Amino acid sequence: MQIGVPRESRDGERLVAATPATVQRLTALGYDVLVESGAGERASMPTRAYVESGARIAGREEVWGSDVVTCVNAPSPPELELLRPGAVLISQIGPATHPELVDALAERHVTALALDAVPRISRAQALDVLSAQSNVAGYRSVVEAAEEFGGMFTGQVTAAGTTPPATVFVIGAGVAGLAAIGTASSLGAKVRAFDVRPEVGEQIESLGATFVQAEGTAQEVSSDGYARELTSDQEAATQAMYAAESAGADVVITTALVRGTAPTTITAAMVAAMKPGSVIVDLAAPGGGNCELTVPGERVVSDNGVIVLGYTDLPGRMPQHTSQLIGTNIVNLLTLMTPAKDGRPVVDLEDVVIRGMTVCREGEVLWPPPPVQVSAAPAAPAGPPAPEPAPGPDPEELAAQRRRRRVRRTALAGLGAVVGGLAIAASPPESVGHFTVFALAVVVGFYVISAVTHALHTPLMAQTNAISGIILVGALLQIGTDDWLVTGLAVVAAAVASINVFGGFLVANRMIRMFRKGAPAPHVTTPTGEATR
Repeated sequence: MQIGVPRESRDGERLVAATPATVQRLTALGYDVLVESGAGERASMPTRAYVESGARIAGREEVWGSDVVTCVNAPSPPELELLRPGAVLISQIGPATHPELVDALAERHVTALALDAVPRISRAQALDVLSAQSNVAGYRSVVEAAEEFGGMFTGQVTAAGTTPPATVFVIGAGVAGLAAIGTASSLGAKVRAFDVRPEVGEQIESLGATFVQAEGTAQEVSSDGYARELTSDQEAATQAMYAAESAGADVVITTALVRGTAPTTITAAMVAAMKPGSVIVDLAAPGGGNCELTVPGERVVSDNGVIVLGYTDLPGRMPQHTSQLIGTNIVNLLTLMTPAKDGRPVVDLEDVVIRGMTVCREGEVLWPPPPVQVSAAPAAPAGPPAPEPAPGPDPEELAAQRRRRRVRRTALAGLGAVVGGLAIAASPPESVGHFTVFALAVVVGFYVISAVTHALHTPLMAQTNAISGIILVGALLQIGTDDWLVTGLAVVAAAVASINVFGGFLVANRMIRMFRKGAPAPHVTTPTGEATR
């Protein structure tokens, strides 16, 4: 069967649904690929490259009349007329916001799969066009903000003085938000970020940003993995936090979209309270915008000098990268739909991924799809009721036990002090200094080691090896003296220090090998007894 890749007709669109690299993968699935002349030129992909990859160049009507048509944007009415009945359309359709388009496709008996309706489950991540474009948009938003901002993102220390880093506040830690956080952090900015999902706090902090939290705003995702609207109480709490954070930020990047609709997160009053020269990049502009002053597709300057960017073509401003990602998403979808690799797509509605993307088929509208389970983990089987916990010990008895342990420790410490004092009194005068140094070393060593976090124990091992090496050298120098007690202690010290040195080197070498490229991962035993890597 033929796959048609048309030239995008939307004004200013630079993306294309297939690249020369993805054309090769489509032909490997058994399809004949037709590419409209000039389809990839605006993404710096010449027609000659498509021909060399195995595609055939054809006219507009022939491409739109293919068995399978794949494009980035939804077809326009004239393009819709070119689709033949029974064809398969793979495109971004926006079924939730454009029901009239879904009805028109069903009337023409077109089987339409919406790339922007991929279920949010792990198995469908390789098909998620929205995530691919959001990743690019998040990166590009920081580039656009840096272009507009009147200073550098990173702080500078120069002979002429110092400049503080820019403060960037990111609303939403989805794919776009995390990409923006990572890019701004890499440029040296001080990044703060908020998301209604508290579980993403670790991801925010792992990118070097500060996770801003607002009490009472925790939100759960819907059954298909997409965000739900906030309640009125949650909205009030977040608005107060947005006002405080935006007032102190140099750059604000908003990413909040709920089913293609953008809720208002930055009001006109918040913009008026921001510093002149601040920048707002509204990534939700295609859905109307998160900022009240956003004009989709335009650059706006407020009365107090705040720049509001409502660009809707951020992914298209990096056409090579974005086209490659979208093309790969489409290849992954067709790989799923062509299990026999015979060039014949199979629309299996029993597959939860295919069913979630199919908006109409054989004249029947299938949108919205049935809800899917976000987690594939089966529910835990119901077991017998847990036995009632046994009554705990009497609090007075626990307090008495603690007092007895405290008394024992105090008595032992006192006895040790008396024995130590007697030993020092009976020792030669020159030994008093040695005992003092030993006692101080024990005290200092205890507090130093106990204050070190567990994550630094392995780096600390190198220094303890050096200390053990000094002990080993000193012990070797004492072996062979006339005093049998000194010789015995020296032998014990040498043995213990040797064990510590060699053991430390073995452990350190094992840790280093774990981080070498191509080194086998250590075996780990799971709680079920299975050995994994």
